[in-house]
Amino acid sequence: MILDSEERIKEYTEKGWWGTDTILDLFLRNAKNSPDAVAIVDPPNRSTWTTGDPQRLTYTQLDQVSSWLATGLKEAGLKQDDVIMVQLPNIVELAAVYLAATRIGAIVSPIPVQFRSHELKSVVSIAEPKAFICANNFAGFDSVEMVLGMQESFPGLKTIFALGDNLPAGVLSLTALLTTPRAEQPPHANVSANDIFTICWTSGTETEPKGVPRSHNQWIWIAYASVDGCEFEQGHSLLNPFPMINMAGIGGIFVPWLITAGKLVMHQPFDLQTYLGQIMIEKINYTVAPPAVLNMLLMRPEILQKIDLSSIKNFGSGAAPLSPWMVAKWQEDYNIPVINIFGSNEGESFTSGMKEFPDPNLRAQYFPRFGVPGFTWASRVAAQMSTKLVANGEVVTEPGVPGEMCIKGPGIFPGYYHRPELTHKSFDADGYFYTGDLFEIAGQPDNLNGYKFVGRAKDIIIRGGMNISAEEIESLIMGLPNLAEVAVVGYPDERLGEITCAVVVPKPGQVVTLEEIIAALKAKDVAVYKLPEKLVTISALPRNPVGKVLKRSIREMIRNQ
Repeated sequence: MILDSEERIKEYTEKGWWGTDTILDLFLRNAKNSPDAVAIVDPPNRSTWTTGDPQRLTYTQLDQVSSWLATGLKEAGLKQDDVIMVQLPNIVELAAVYLAATRIGAIVSPIPVQFRSHELKSVVSIAEPKAFICANNFAGFDSVEMVLGMQESFPGLKTIFALGDNLPAGVLSLTALLTTPRAEQPPHANVSANDIFTICWTSGTETEPKGVPRSHNQWIWIAYASVDGCEFEQGHSLLNPFPMINMAGIGGIFVPWLITAGKLVMHQPFDLQTYLGQIMIEKINYTVAPPAVLNMLLMRPEILQKIDLSSIKNFGSGAAPLSPWMVAKWQEDYNIPVINIFGSNEGESFTSGMKEFPDPNLRAQYFPRFGVPGFTWASRVAAQMSTKLVANGEVVTEPGVPGEMCIKGPGIFPGYYHRPELTHKSFDADGYFYTGDLFEIAGQPDNLNGYKFVGRAKDIIIRGGMNISAEEIESLIMGLPNLAEVAVVGYPDERLGEITCAVVVPKPGQVVTLEEIIAALKAKDVAVYKLPEKLVTISALPRNPVGKVLKRSIREMIRNQ
């Protein structure tokens, strides 16, 4: 399935920005050149929260199991361009599914393990998958039962593969497919680098999720933002605590791992003791961590005194503003730079590394102005993209003026899957994608070489790296009989960056509690991470003269309480 225009493919290919390698080509090259090198490692605590003992596979072993799985998928009737929806945590099997799917030319649509039937119905109706791969146990939750319960409503969803024992009738064993030797040659579909590799999911102001298709070329191109910005080297060991289902996990870790022929160490759900232990045992060279975790570790020097961090070259961090104090202290006291990263599934990517901003205070606050004439950067992607800030229909040229970030280049997706109306309003006539993120031109007075993130035009909440549509939660809450009005906003949280806060106006003489809101959402089987964790009751929502709710005023009000 190729979704990019012939003109776009021709332009980027002739410029050398897109090539002919697929994700599978990268992997097979590593398997040939480093067959006995360790390729991938499971979380050591895997058996405490999902099925199966921890695995540790070489490139040859991963090649073998993904080949067997590819044959099993093909025998189950799956073929090129079929969509396979996958709900697996960060375990070896997830990487094997990606590699097996591309062998037969299928498209992987990964979803968070936190999704429940409410979210699942939306993404299945859009992606129309032919198969679903999941586990019967993630922290006690059985995804198999959930998928079976909705299969009748989606007749196109023919096959369910599952990890686990004692599976229901008709559900195929993923474990069996991964462990059953095959004598025949593995399938190798005629897939080009411009074919779609994944359809990931994102939330914006719309109540429905949005599918983001990305080709092999788009993933490989954007992976170089991390390879260059984080200064990856061949054979590096990478520790991934972010779900390997979107830009952070796939573009920031999975594809760079294949590009550098390194070792991929998986981690999930986040557990600090396990995470720090993996850094030492696996001699990790690079990992990512939320700002709150990096802040907390600096505040607990007694923990760091027990940890050998000598293998770490740098940390990546993002999804929330970085503290200049935190970035400076890691660099000055521990000689570990913190790389400031900003990205989105659609292809937005800024990496503020040591070569861009050696000063930790600047690196914490600014992203390099990639894609702007007159500036030269170490990252190869900088000169291959174009960026501009737009406010009120005009391009921003002066510092300190917020504008929406607009990007054009080889990493930008071709448009939302089966949502032409959203695609149309997200791109301008020149091909720039309007990201919904607000930045300002910034930097030193004599060198305005930075972009400074100042907010989001799209009303989303980012909780621990997971996007939550405020409008979706509002629409689900509004049915409460004792509720007159509701506004949902993000509330600052040291650990997660933001949590969901419901600001409610009860009907006269009524009371609304957080407990009943949560109960109502759980009854609709909404993912747990979306549930409000704070409730504020007010007499009326602030509005502008035309009646629009002033979310900025609400945020300021609740943060000053």
